[in-house]
Amino acid sequence: MDKILLVIGDGGEVMDTFGPFYRLGEDYEVVVAAPEVRLYHLVQHELEPDWDITVERPAYHLPSQIAFRDVKPDDYVGLVLPGGRAPEYLRYDTDLMRVTKDFFAKKKPVASICHGIEILAAADVIRGREVTTIGKCRYDAEFSGGKYLEQSVVVSDHLVCCQGKKDISPWMKTFVRVVETYRASR
Repeated sequence: MDKILLVIGDGGEVMDTFGPFYRLGEDYEVVVAAPEVRLYHLVQHELEPDWDITVERPAYHLPSQIAFRDVKPDDYVGLVLPGGRAPEYLRYDTDLMRVTKDFFAKKKPVASICHGIEILAAADVIRGREVTTIGKCRYDAEFSGGKYLEQSVVVSDHLVCCQGKKDISPWMKTFVRVVETYRASR
């Protein structure tokens, strides 16, 4: 069974993580990667009517199976970058940057949702690409040379981006098509 690498860290958004985890687990072996092999704390983000920003609450936990430093990108047919606050910190991990750049160099399928764009921006792999993300990450995309589009899901070659939780179903449906196209071309 082909493997998909799912990136997590403390503060990762629970729906952005478990949506792909369970959907992709139907057809692929999903391998959870993080800075270290341990249990990670995911969070739930909600918009509250009397708040100007997203409210963050503790959610489920998820153990990682492999540390970024031990990831061999050639073992995987896809990479998923969930959102939440985790990417704000994960983008400083040099091993994750190595893995992300390798996927792009080899034109392997990559999926990004919400704040996942921060990892792509830090890896300098979206320059000249059309992308989408939540509105508050638009500048991360644009400052890194991406062309931000205000739409639910955007496909740019092997990269499949979506804005947020409401887009998980079409995002995963599109990503699976991109992965299957990649697999057929190998």
